[in-house]
Amino acid sequence: MLNRIIYWSIHNKLIVAVLTLALIVWGLFSLSKLPIDAVPDITNNQVQVVTSAPSSSALDIERFVTFPVEQTMATIPGIEEIRSFSRFGLSVVTIVFTENTDIYWARQQVQERLSEAKNNIPSGFGEPSMAPLSTGLGEIYQYTLRAKAGYTQKYSPSDLRSIQDWVIRRQLLGVKGVADVSGFGGELKTYEIAIDPLLLKAHEITLDEVFTAVSQNNENTGGAYIERHHMTTYIRTEGLVGSLADIENIQINHPSGDAPVYIRDIAEVKYGAQVRYGALTYNAEGEAVGGIVLMLKGANSSEVISLVKERMAQIEGNLPEGVELDVYLDRTNLVNRAIHTVSNNLIEGALIVIFVLVLLLGNLRAGLIVASVIPLAMLFAISLMNVFGVSGNLMSLGALDFGLIVDGAVIIVESTLHLLQHRRGKQLTQLEMNTEVYSSASKFSKSAVFGQVIILVVYLPILALVGIEGKMFKPMAQTVIFAILGALILSLTYVPMISSMVLSKKVHAGKTISDRLVDQIKRRYTPALSWVLRKQRWILGSIVVLFTISILLFNQLGAEFIPSLDEGDFAVETRLMTGSGLNKTIDVTTKASRILLQKFPEIKQVVGKIGTAEIPTDPMPMEACDLMLILKDKEEWVSATNKEQLAAKMQAVLEEELPSVSFGFQQPIQMRFNELMTGAKQDVVVKVYGEDFDKLSAYAKQIGTISKSITGVQDVYVEELSGLPQLIVRYDRDALARYQVTIEEVNRAVNLGFAGQIAGYVFEGERKFQLVVKLRQADRSAITDIKQLYVSNAAGQEIALAELASIQIENGPNQIQRDDAKRRIIVGFNVRGRDVESIVKELQQKMDQQIDFETGYFPQIGGTFENLIHARARLLIAVPISLLLIFFLLYLTFQSVKQAALIYSAIPLASIGGVIALYMRGMPFSISAGVGFIALFGVAVLNGIVLIAEFNTLRKTGAPILQVVLRGTANRLRPVLLTATVASLGFLPMALSLGSGAEVQKPLATVVIGGLISATILTLFILPLLYVLFEKPLRLRRKKAPTLIVLLALSSSAFGQQKFTDAQLYQMLLDQNGQIKAEVLEAQRQQSLGEGAAGWQALSASFMVGQFNSAYNKDNNITLSQAIPYNGALRLQNQLGAVSSQLSEQDAALLKKEFKRALDEQLEIIRMRSGELALAQQQDSLFQMLDQKIQLRVALGESSKMDQVLVHSKAMRASAKVQQQSQNLMNAWAALHALLAYKGPVFTLAQAEAIDFLSAPKYTALSTHPSLLRYEIEAKQLELQNELNKAQQLPQLGLAYFNQSLVGIQNINGSDQYFGPNQRFQGGMVQTQIPIDFKAYKSRSSAINLALTQNELLQNQQKVSLAAQSNQLYTELLNLIETYKEVAKPIQAELLQLQTDAELQLKSGEISLIDFIQLQEYQLALQSELLQWQHQIKLVHISYEWIQN
Repeated sequence: MLNRIIYWSIHNKLIVAVLTLALIVWGLFSLSKLPIDAVPDITNNQVQVVTSAPSSSALDIERFVTFPVEQTMATIPGIEEIRSFSRFGLSVVTIVFTENTDIYWARQQVQERLSEAKNNIPSGFGEPSMAPLSTGLGEIYQYTLRAKAGYTQKYSPSDLRSIQDWVIRRQLLGVKGVADVSGFGGELKTYEIAIDPLLLKAHEITLDEVFTAVSQNNENTGGAYIERHHMTTYIRTEGLVGSLADIENIQINHPSGDAPVYIRDIAEVKYGAQVRYGALTYNAEGEAVGGIVLMLKGANSSEVISLVKERMAQIEGNLPEGVELDVYLDRTNLVNRAIHTVSNNLIEGALIVIFVLVLLLGNLRAGLIVASVIPLAMLFAISLMNVFGVSGNLMSLGALDFGLIVDGAVIIVESTLHLLQHRRGKQLTQLEMNTEVYSSASKFSKSAVFGQVIILVVYLPILALVGIEGKMFKPMAQTVIFAILGALILSLTYVPMISSMVLSKKVHAGKTISDRLVDQIKRRYTPALSWVLRKQRWILGSIVVLFTISILLFNQLGAEFIPSLDEGDFAVETRLMTGSGLNKTIDVTTKASRILLQKFPEIKQVVGKIGTAEIPTDPMPMEACDLMLILKDKEEWVSATNKEQLAAKMQAVLEEELPSVSFGFQQPIQMRFNELMTGAKQDVVVKVYGEDFDKLSAYAKQIGTISKSITGVQDVYVEELSGLPQLIVRYDRDALARYQVTIEEVNRAVNLGFAGQIAGYVFEGERKFQLVVKLRQADRSAITDIKQLYVSNAAGQEIALAELASIQIENGPNQIQRDDAKRRIIVGFNVRGRDVESIVKELQQKMDQQIDFETGYFPQIGGTFENLIHARARLLIAVPISLLLIFFLLYLTFQSVKQAALIYSAIPLASIGGVIALYMRGMPFSISAGVGFIALFGVAVLNGIVLIAEFNTLRKTGAPILQVVLRGTANRLRPVLLTATVASLGFLPMALSLGSGAEVQKPLATVVIGGLISATILTLFILPLLYVLFEKPLRLRRKKAPTLIVLLALSSSAFGQQKFTDAQLYQMLLDQNGQIKAEVLEAQRQQSLGEGAAGWQALSASFMVGQFNSAYNKDNNITLSQAIPYNGALRLQNQLGAVSSQLSEQDAALLKKEFKRALDEQLEIIRMRSGELALAQQQDSLFQMLDQKIQLRVALGESSKMDQVLVHSKAMRASAKVQQQSQNLMNAWAALHALLAYKGPVFTLAQAEAIDFLSAPKYTALSTHPSLLRYEIEAKQLELQNELNKAQQLPQLGLAYFNQSLVGIQNINGSDQYFGPNQRFQGGMVQTQIPIDFKAYKSRSSAINLALTQNELLQNQQKVSLAAQSNQLYTELLNLIETYKEVAKPIQAELLQLQTDAELQLKSGEISLIDFIQLQEYQLALQSELLQWQHQIKLVHISYEWIQN
């Protein structure tokens, strides 16, 4: 399938080119539409229900608002948790849904249940509504609205807020992707009727009458229509007030008075402001008005911000004169910084990869072909990101390593270049080029595809991550998968096509810079590898120690969830004493802003957001403020070099200047994420659950004290549940009854007089403002004012509130937070300069030791630590799945568990480098690092696959194991270095980056780079060592033979090295050969038969029933008989069985001797063939060198063209001879495998023992030869058979016993007696058997005697034959040795002289190149002759040793 795709691509270049162009167009279009953001939105699926009741306490809000909302929402399917927040005047209930819940369905469910919740909330406690559909990344654009210098008197805070709400907000709400615009600061304009209680009392009018009059005199209605003169005229009333004068002229209906009373008579009508629960300050200039643009969840932030900016430009042009907009937080800046970091890293990584590719490939065109895959794969990935809704951000684009992406293309192009080197000096046609590219690409297509598939597979489990880590790292995995998928497709289509077109068709003969560089590396690498192979135990022991050290270091790293993203700005959580007023907080915030601006020139702007905004998604009390510090670029910093130093210095200054105020430094988005995800703004939050406020506060203070004592803990915040000053009006029910006043009437008076109630609305064109009735400010400022508030009863009597209730100041609940209907208090802190995990462990330990929680009270640690625990638990699932998938793919590739495990060993050893790299850079383990380890595991095995595949290919040639390892590593050194270098250096810019967002990428890149370094060392040194140790062919069944036990022990002690001596192979032959094993079994069978033949016959038993000698027909008889064998026969049978066993053993010994001879001869043939191959390779190397040299000489005119043709033809014949000798060697190995009946991996031969084959042979007697011994044993067997035949003719004795009944009357001694069945009679017998026919005996005896005579004749003949063979071989061997000694020394001397003289004469010009070639051929012929001579002597030696036993 793959080869067909490659073939089609090469032969359909135009179609592939058009498809590539289409990919470029599609990618560029997708790039223009790709959502861009700084980081993925990790906010969970949540819906917030907000209820505003400005005049209700926290306790009442919890009882009457929060609890009913929680109860009605609890039955919605898919809810993970419900958090609630109850504060004076405000309830926020956060319903968190599972991630697979559709958010619009969830909001619909919440909306449907809100109607039920409204019915359960008493009147006057507000109406619950859903907050806008936004997220933690939703606050994309924040601005302030101010009056310019000289216009501050013209525009009041109320005017600016009206412009914000009715001009700016209205226009921004029409922008696509904007969920809402939350106003902040200023004053909400109202039309206020400020009643004077004295005038009210003077006119004998109650507050209710005033409110009723206003509400009844401010409305419109309609009267349908009338027809007049055939026309329809509609009727409409105009009763709405439109000005202050209209309100003043409202008459109050009072039956007791004669003169009409108007509003102007009892109250001042003026412009007022709603009760404020928040404010906004700008720099040190005091209050300002601001707006926060909230983006719709799921919208494209870059597109929305762009549209918002366009609309803001239009708005600014239409603002009233003297009003200006100032944007202080634009997410575009953070996005641009993050994307700038990513793009810089990608560009720098791409340039590094291209440089390395060109350098190591040694071919500019090849390097550019591979490099062109980078942008194409990137465009493919971007297109799929757009299709699957993945935004471009720091995480999705941050893990792209172009070195991994181009791995498949590198394999294809490098193999093409390698194959073209065999055509050096030739000009290829396009057809030949197509063939060469197809041949190389198809050969390595599986390797290219498998490498890419491995990377794809290891990222697949990341897609299974859920929760925050899933949202953070899923986009990363998706993007990498998309890019690698694109690169894989391009490697099989575009790369072969463009290679066949662009690569030079004229292959240069000279070495490139790359070749020379790789040669230099090889010269240093090969000796180092040889040293490693010699120091096996020491190296493996060192690896084990190093791995152990890495485990210990890993436990020292510590852990955190995700490194904090440097957003470029600070969000300072500022808190005053509980109960502090809004104006006090404004003053402190302004002062803090002034201090920071004066002492830190790094600050561009300071914006303080105090309390709660109009849309209370971030509800804070009035004593709390989020101080936004907008910083300049780091290049302009002078007070510090990093954000941690700057935050520490700022905090020190603020705490010194404002000691009663607490400050906590965080970052805007990080703080918002923390709040939305966990309900608290701090990094780590300890939640204590329980019921009683006082006990919760006590526990929280203890935990806060413990937290402050822990190193690395900063900005400790202990939530204040109580301490809010409240003026409590506690009713006297007896007084109420006495004055006939109801609590409802008194409550209404208190609420109307002090909080004010809305009596209607006043419209100014399209703008709508509340018309509020309340007491004037001077009459609602002190405790005495509420005491003197008068309430009228039904009789018209006015009673002071002091007469009806006790009024006093008490501390009440400040805020009440609940998780899943359980009250809780929080202690939060930020982490600086230390990892989260170690801090939490220390905190947990100290809490267990110092705090004893009562029943019903328990702590729970949340925040980023909780996220870390959840993420780690999921990684413990994802990582093993990745490892199992890798192993499964490796097994599918090599069909061997052993080789899969061998490559798999790269994973733990690669992790050594990752852990050490983290430790050296002082980085704790984080989820970013965990994902880096997952990616590393996939990359680590790639080079191992390349090497093992090469080793297996070389082993098929029958080469020795060490030669396989050394040649294999040398052959694949370039691709191994290339893959490792481009993969690691591709991550280098990411690891060293200092840009915004680099903090998240650094751990991942550090792990991969460090791991790849150790993985590359493993591949080049440890993997070959393990291959030598693991590939042992001993797959034998266990025998009891001592030699095999010794062999296995030796193999184990040598770590299973697959190299065998002749003795080991002989033992293998004995254990594997079926014939030998059959003979051994036959000997055992004969031994068993002999032992079983010599024994007594079976005991004979008989039973009879019937009529014996009486009328009774049921008598019975039992008889037992036993034959007694002749003692001599038993002895002879035992001896005969033993001799038969000896005969089988001798047959086995003779068979072993035959096979030993065959094995020795085959081993000698292999060694001879190896020597012939070495001579052929030497000759081939010589002629290849001469072929290149003759080309240069012809070019210089020093040799003729005929010489070149001659040399080239000899070079071709030399190459062919190498192939022939290689085949001969492979055939010899195949014959050896067949002889051994061996089907395991290829093994090698150990160095043969040094034997002086030229020494004179020793002559020994032939009497011990197995074939002669067999005749002697066979003669002994015949003699024993003859004796046994005689013994069997002797008489045989036997004994018998009977027992029977004789029922009936018997005459005993003349008297009749009755014998019953229980009375028995018994007796004994002696038997004998005498043969009377001796014919059979004589026939057997005659046959045995004939066999003895035949055996003697054959034995004598065998002695003569063996003696003749021995003498012949002895003579032949002596002649060969003598002749060799006479000829060999002169030949060896001649060889040495030829080698020295030929080189000197060629250099001096005394002989021509052709003469030199002839001399070299003669020299090689002499070496071959010596090799054949030695081989012949050794073969005769083997045959003579077989004769001589």
